[in-house]
Amino acid sequence: MNIMDFNVKKLAADAGTFLSRAVQFTEEKLGQAEKTELDAHLENLLSKAECTKIWTEKIMKQTEVLLQPNPNARIEEFVYEKLDRKAPSRINNPELLGQYMIDAGTEFGPGTAYGNALIKCGETQKRIGTADRELIQTSALNFLTPLRNFIEGDYKTIAKERKLLQNKRLDLDAAKTRLKKAKAAETRASSEQELRITQSEFDRQAEITRLLLEGISSTHAHHLRCLNDFVEAQMTYYAQCYQYMLDLQKQLGSFPSNYHCNNNQTSVAPVPSASSNVIGSSALTSTSGLVMTSPSNLIDLKECSGSRKARVLYDYDAANSSELSLLADEVITVFSVVGMDSDWLMGERGNQKGRVPITYLELLN
Repeated sequence: MNIMDFNVKKLAADAGTFLSRAVQFTEEKLGQAEKTELDAHLENLLSKAECTKIWTEKIMKQTEVLLQPNPNARIEEFVYEKLDRKAPSRINNPELLGQYMIDAGTEFGPGTAYGNALIKCGETQKRIGTADRELIQTSALNFLTPLRNFIEGDYKTIAKERKLLQNKRLDLDAAKTRLKKAKAAETRASSEQELRITQSEFDRQAEITRLLLEGISSTHAHHLRCLNDFVEAQMTYYAQCYQYMLDLQKQLGSFPSNYHCNNNQTSVAPVPSASSNVIGSSALTSTSGLVMTSPSNLIDLKECSGSRKARVLYDYDAANSSELSLLADEVITVFSVVGMDSDWLMGERGNQKGRVPITYLELLN
């Protein structure tokens, strides 16, 4: 037998097997043939694997959208990944905004209130951009890559073996059908032999598939560890952003609207009404060097040893143990201490006492 004859016979056998499976599948769908059912445990494992695949894909894709909202950038990164090349570094949105702010602040003048504030905001935005880049890199390595490896690796193997199991089952049921239709003793003996072989192959493939599917529990455990890594990366990122913005808020102060010009001129605070004396308009030297005037009620409080009631205008988180945290709209007692920085007063609430920024207070009475 030459190679061509062997190939022809093999093709004929494959065609016969395919036709037999197609007939069996069609008759099952039409209710004209019986179907060998898988055992309940194997069916549950198959369902669990399919469910894991579907939700892993959804979580993976939405995480990619979260980390990189730009669809064009995601496509570009996908192409570079398939080409096994490193994608070019791209400036992200916070970094771009930060650079615009810095450039604008430099042109307006670092010595002006607005220019100085823009530069500080820009520097903070660029730090946030760096933190965002680190979040993307860490999440891609510790979370997205394991999920993608499961979809493109383990699950593909499971799907391949599941397909083989389906074919072996069709072969088994086709053999059962032929045995039922066999009349002659010789044909019946041949059909019984075929049934034993197909049953053995089906049982073997079912065991292989079962062993693979039982690994899904280990996959869940691995993905759980990856999820913890992702949460930790997010926690680090948001904590960094919060600290950056908190530091920026303290640098800028609470009343940027009190600045009326950006030409290195002295800014004059609005004259307080008779019903409200705002401590926040006291004499302050800002980070830009602009000086604001001080109302007489603050001067009186600084020079006397008495205490006054003050309403808190904004929430304030104490930076250290010497300061007092504040809640907006609460009323506290404030008084001056000799030698204390002009930007601060001593605040008292019950048994709690500490320094409070004057820009956060409105003097009562």
